[in-house]
Amino acid sequence: MSSRYRRAVYSNVMPSSWSHFTLAAAVAALACRPYDSYAPLADQAGLVPAAQFARYGRDQAALVAIGRSLAAWRMTADTTDLIQQAAQATCFALRLPEVQSVDADPLGHRLTITFRSGWRAGVVPIPDGVEPSETPGLSMLLPPPPGCR
Repeated sequence: MSSRYRRAVYSNVMPSSWSHFTLAAAVAALACRPYDSYAPLADQAGLVPAAQFARYGRDQAALVAIGRSLAAWRMTADTTDLIQQAAQATCFALRLPEVQSVDADPLGHRLTITFRSGWRAGVVPIPDGVEPSETPGLSMLLPPPPGCR
């Protein structure tokens, strides 16, 4: 086999296989989703503004206040901090007379609230900068339940 023939064969094979590998690596890198699940949940674009939704009724006002509390106590992405954040928001929710029970999902950044009226709703963080207790239409807060401070 002449050296001219070997160069022709390798020059045709090598760049093609490397380009396929590079293309596959680029597609794999672009296909990876980011791990930040908080930002899409907390984004309020396209939703009814929180202050307007709170005026729909007492349960809705409680829902907005709980969402604001979930956003107000956001710390870091550490698992223990997420659990503490969900616990604080759960304690706040249980202080509202409309709330019957709370199921927390700390890693999913959400709470599921069951109201005394029978309505069950999911709550995501509402980072609009308003204190939870300043939500319009909110009932008086009860004393903290046992185990909450």
